[in-house]
Formats: sequence, structure tokens, C-alpha cells
Amino acid sequence: MFGKKNIPAESILILGLGGIGLYLAKRLVHEGYALTVIEPDSELIRRADESLDARLITGSAMSIECWKEAGAAEMDFMIAVTNNDAVNMLSAMIANSFGIEQKIARVRSLEYGQEDSFLTAEDLKVDFFIHPEELAAQEIVRLIKRTAGDEIIDIALGKMQAMAARIDDDSPFAGRTLIEIAREYNDVAFRVVAIARGITTIIPTGKTEVLPHDQVLIMAGTEDLPRLMEVTGMKKKHRLRVMIVGGGLVGSRIAELLGKTVRVKLLEKNEKRAEELSSMLPDTEVLLGDGADKDVLNAAGLTDMDTFISATGENETNIMTCMLVKHLVETQGENQQQTKTISLVNKEEYVVLASTSGSDIAINKKILAGNEIFTFIRRSELLSVSHMHGFDAEVVDLIAAPKAPITKKSLAKLDKVLADHIIVGSVFRDGEWETAVGTTHVHAGDRTIVICDSLHLKDVRELFLG
Repeated sequence: MFGKKNIPAESILILGLGGIGLYLAKRLVHEGYALTVIEPDSELIRRADESLDARLITGSAMSIECWKEAGAAEMDFMIAVTNNDAVNMLSAMIANSFGIEQKIARVRSLEYGQEDSFLTAEDLKVDFFIHPEELAAQEIVRLIKRTAGDEIIDIALGKMQAMAARIDDDSPFAGRTLIEIAREYNDVAFRVVAIARGITTIIPTGKTEVLPHDQVLIMAGTEDLPRLMEVTGMKKKHRLRVMIVGGGLVGSRIAELLGKTVRVKLLEKNEKRAEELSSMLPDTEVLLGDGADKDVLNAAGLTDMDTFISATGENETNIMTCMLVKHLVETQGENQQQTKTISLVNKEEYVVLASTSGSDIAINKKILAGNEIFTFIRRSELLSVSHMHGFDAEVVDLIAAPKAPITKKSLAKLDKVLADHIIVGSVFRDGEWETAVGTTHVHAGDRTIVICDSLHLKDVRELFLG
């Protein structure tokens, strides 16, 4: 696309194709890495072989012969994401013995790898711990504690923000092109960088029309956010009443993190687990019942809640429960405009579907974990990568390299390259972040915020790094 490709030279060994493993493997192969996978389940190997351009080895992560067959001594990274914490941690020690420089391990327990842990990361030879359930819980808590919007994330060290907002029928954005919107509200510096419409994510141009029920992703400076919220019709609101369905690792951790600052009710249908949670979470009201049952939800006080979270281990249950909650609040409650629904969705292909049905936000721990791992691997090039929930889009913070294609022309003259899948949102220049426009010319060394659809992250890297 831009001439000679900048294909990563690193070789990566992944242990485990379940869950995070397959998602991450697809992404790394797409980015051009040389990938080898060890997986004991022959059925998972067969399925992966149909869509994954990688070397696949059927065998155990604990088999030294499999490691030798994989050429472990020549690997740059080892990523252990099996379903067994002990196997993942032991794999890091094996990788260290083979001389693999960077070891990444998925570990559910937070008792390992911390500075004050009995066994530290140094003890276990792990360079980077990934805790998917903790990432999901922390992300949901962060969203709850935001003061407004479907989602607002800080980028560029907090100097810029990306805000997701739904467009109502009476929104001043509805039925207008982005060029018209920019002309009307030229007193505030912002840019619409992505639009979620149905199950499709659009990286827009100036001629793109915003329609009612679209969810738009808007980039603006922190100081412009209040005015932007006024323009889009968003109102600040505090979410102090939360209901959680599902007392697993994610649900219970959300309740623990919210602590005494938020009123939390947690519904758990397993009696033994509900008893455990009652002891573990003194500041949470734990109720025994099926959160997918409308009578149970009503009895628990659903219509008084500001935020509803479905965090069971079942994708379909979480999606359908959020749809049920939206219906119940709309027909029975008085605060439906304030009630946010958040669902935990473990299949990445369901994320946008969930966000366009009953869930205001769908959280996928595989995507969160994958982004963390990917950013760690590419940390010398990408300062950060943030996935926007409800959009099949990434917000990338990176620095333009000397002689990179992006530095050759102004953005307007690169429109054919950028159109439909990449938008440059802002550039750091003269000590300030500037919203990028057509006349903006990115220079070598400029720190830049870029939005792209998820499948074109590789193109962003080639465009900015040469």
C-alpha cells in the first residue's frame, strides 16, 4: 500500500488457542509477525488452521519436546494464555531457560506478580502479567465513575479526550453532514472520527451524514469538552446506584472496587456463591436470585438503578438481560434516560451486536487483554492503543518517524490513502494539541492521535513508521 512493508522481525510463541490466544494470534498474524502456537486441543488446531497463517503444533505447553519443535530458542516473545494460571507461570520459567527475552503470562489471580507478592514477577521470570478479568472490572468501574456520556477516554496524557455519544432524533447533529456541523459549531475545536451505525463502523469524511440513532466518536481538547457536551445534548450525571448480575471474578471485583463510594446490589443465582460474596463484600447488598428473571429484577429495585451490569459467564445471557432491562425500565421506570446498561461479552464478534441492541456498552476482556499485550509488544512504536467500545475502532497514540509516508504531504493530499479507514485526529505542536484538519501536515517527530478501524492498525503503523 505504501511501498516496502515494515514487517516486524520478531518471532512469537503463543501457548493456548482458547479465548485470548486465538484473538491475539489473528491480530499478530495480520500485523506480520512470525507466529508459532502450541495447543493440546486438536479441534482448536483444526479450526485455527483454516484461518490462521501460523505454525501450529498439537501438544502440551508442559512438553519440552514441543518447545524444541517450536524452535523456542529462536523466539523473541513467549505469550502464555492457557486456561491454567500455574501452567502460564511455569511456562515463563521454561521460556527463560530457553533464552526467550520477553515473557507474557495471563494470570487470573492478583496474588502473583505484584511488588509485595510472595512471588514477584522477577521470581516467576514474567516480564508482563495480563489479568483479563481485572482489566474488564477496572474498565467498567472507570466507565461508571465518568461524569457523562456513553464513554469518555483520556488520551495524549489527558490533554485530549475521545467521547462517544448517541444521536437522538432532535440532536443538532442529526441529518447533517460533518462539513455542515463543523461550520455551524466553529467556536469549538472537535472532530467526529468514527460513527457506529447498526453493526457497521464508519470512518467518516466531511461529506458523511450523521443519522438519528448513530453513535458518534468525537475527539476534542479537554477544555472544549463542556461546550461539546452542550452541543451534543449530553448532561452531566452521577451514577451512584449500580446493579450487577453475576458474582464471578468480574462482577465481584466491580463491587469490591466501587467500595463505599457507590450503592451496589449484586444478584447471584448460586446459593453457595451468594453466601461467599456476602462475607467478601461487606459494602455490597448481595441478593440470591436469577438476574435474567424480570420478577427478580423488579423485586431487587431495578427501576431505581442508574447503571445495570450483566457480568455472567454467558454471552447470550448478558446481551438478552440488558435488552430485558431496557424494556423494563422503559415501560415501568421513570429514569430510563439515565439508566446505562453494560454487558460483558466474551465473543468479539458479539461486541458490536450487543452495543446495537440492549447494551449501551459491551466490554470484551479478550479485546482489552489483546490490546494490552499488543501495546507491550509494540511499545517502542505505539505509545498507546485504546479500543472504543461499541465501535470497531482503535485510538492510537504514536510518533511519526523520519521519512514516513504521512510526512510527505498534507492530510488533504493524502485523502485517498486515509479515506474510509484512517483519520488523523490531532497533532502535538508548539506545546499544544491541535485538532487536525485538511491543511495539517504531520512532520517527523510529531506526536499524533489516529483513529482507524480495527483491521487497519497495520496500515497506520506503515503510514507513520515507514
